[in-house]
Amino acid sequence: MKAIIFWCKVNKYYVQKWYTKLKDFALKDAVLIWSCVVTDRAKTKFIKEVRRQVESGRIVYLTGCWVFQWWRLMEREKFFSLYPQLKQFSSKIVMLPEDTDVPLDKFLQNRIYTKHFLIIQNWCDNFCSFCLTIRKRWKHRFRSWEDIYEELKFIETQWVKEIVITGINLWAWGAKSTRDYTQSKLSWLLKQILKYTKIPRIRISSLGPEFVNDELVEVLQETRIMWHFHLSIQSFSNRILLLMRRNYDFSILEKVIKKLKSLKKWYPVSIGADIIVGFPGETEEDFLITYKFIKEFEITKLHAFPFSPHLKWETVPASKFPNQLSDNIKKERVKRLIELGNKIREKFVEKNKWLKLPVLVEEYKDWKRQWWTPNYIQVWIKWNYKRGDIVEVEV
Repeated sequence: MKAIIFWCKVNKYYVQKWYTKLKDFALKDAVLIWSCVVTDRAKTKFIKEVRRQVESGRIVYLTGCWVFQWWRLMEREKFFSLYPQLKQFSSKIVMLPEDTDVPLDKFLQNRIYTKHFLIIQNWCDNFCSFCLTIRKRWKHRFRSWEDIYEELKFIETQWVKEIVITGINLWAWGAKSTRDYTQSKLSWLLKQILKYTKIPRIRISSLGPEFVNDELVEVLQETRIMWHFHLSIQSFSNRILLLMRRNYDFSILEKVIKKLKSLKKWYPVSIGADIIVGFPGETEEDFLITYKFIKEFEITKLHAFPFSPHLKWETVPASKFPNQLSDNIKKERVKRLIELGNKIREKFVEKNKWLKLPVLVEEYKDWKRQWWTPNYIQVWIKWNYKRGDIVEVEV
């Protein structure tokens, strides 16, 4: 049985558990697909992938955001009414919830993992106007420190050398709501992880910029925390951020990025960002504001993508907004941002050349091993190290 995972790091955590559980049944000619609804393009890809697998004679075990509504599994009849293209294959599709009851030791034991995705939080209650996630999942919740610690204690006994702390809106850990960033206790949680574990590398997944405060920045100075911070920015234009119903404005973005870039180690910090291009009503002036500050703040790992109106199947509020932009305008603006992002990235990589950085040896490809620096530069080097080794190399 094979698994196909798309995009979200949260998916990568839960798919390990389901894959382990389903393997016990020795299923042949079956595939586990973990779905995503972040854009219309993502939905279309899943339609094609499910069809392709079924037409190849496989049973499809389908889970992820596709099959949820307010966190519960949709009724099958409703699911196939939303996705009529799959109705003819209904006898070959099994719908699964997100989590399953496989114990942690079972899905990690006797398997060599160099990296472990640690979910500390799930769901979100921001109700951003472009996002379908809130309709698919439910309101914010977070795991207790005791629960998290039990998982960390076990993975320390395994081959894990790096944890990636993740969630749908993980920076809201400890807060009652993802919209109240003053209540976040993430800095406290990171201190506990640093104090009670010896896992050598700690990465933090996508950040809500409004949650980054002075206390958190102080914790981020720790050497075991990897200095690549990916911010869910979406736009630098205050007018567009307001339409998106984001929980911050440009003044907060500016303060946060400057705080993160002020961190001092022997290697430069990497700042990544998600940017939505072509949101309804985005003028050339709005776009140029975003373009200007990506360049000025030197965003070193840019993820720019066009606004998806979600016209296919389930929709989002922004799909009904006036002044929708044409696909041609979106594509042209995305292209300009990506070209800018690539130039900034090249300069950043050049800036790191000849620095000796600790890297984690992960995967093999063409007799080479994949290495990641703390600030998220990927290198492939032919060298006689084992997977899971942490070694110093010149970039």
